[in-house]
Amino acid sequence: MEARKVILKPVITEATTESLDAKRYTFDVDTRATKIEVKKAIEEIFDVKVVKVNIMNVKGKLKRMGRYAGYTKKRRKAIVTLSADSKEIQLFEN
Repeated sequence: MEARKVILKPVITEATTESLDAKRYTFDVDTRATKIEVKKAIEEIFDVKVVKVNIMNVKGKLKRMGRYAGYTKKRRKAIVTLSADSKEIQLFEN
């Protein structure tokens, strides 16, 4: 799988921005991606050294609109830890 298709987007929440100091980044990834594919894609796109990858599947939430109910899309989330000597990933422009 192509590197740009493995990594979909970064997850920007209050909890994930607090973990940026520890060089831990969270990304939404393709639902079929493995840990090895995620590691190679992050290293290729951002030119950094990845130490550890944790992946979790997130179920879709139940959403209602009046009497109609449905589920949001399921997704796969990857938490990537970089090495101490690696440069940081710029998610925001200065």
